[in-house]
Amino acid sequence: MVGVRCASLGWWRDWLGEALDDLDAAKALFQVGKWSKVCSFSHQAVEKALKALLIKKLRVYIHTHSIARLVDEVSRALQLPPGLVEKVKKLDMRYIPTRYPNAWPEPPPYKHYSREDAEEALSVAVSVVELVRRGVEENP
Repeated sequence: MVGVRCASLGWWRDWLGEALDDLDAAKALFQVGKWSKVCSFSHQAVEKALKALLIKKLRVYIHTHSIARLVDEVSRALQLPPGLVEKVKKLDMRYIPTRYPNAWPEPPPYKHYSREDAEEALSVAVSVVELVRRGVEENP
């Protein structure tokens, strides 16, 4: 594992707070039908939650946006349900293509995503953020 030892072990609270805020944003965006944005914020919520867990449990910060990499590292600290691991890793496909117009030949990203895409991403984010929240609140 390549990471940076954390100078402030309380830093996990900031990462978890941001994860919870991103999750709230994803939920609000779902209500107004912004499917690509729900996918993007769901990815962000999971990424930040996993970083919070790594900081709290392993005392390391890993600078990456790859959820697959973070999940592999997190598996040292917390047992994730097997079915959830694969769903979480799929969120990496929601990182770049949901945000940048040049990620698709055409049309723009917001036209590529459906309610079903958003439901799947949001469901995974809710599950992971809650799992991490419980995990970091436990004693190390």
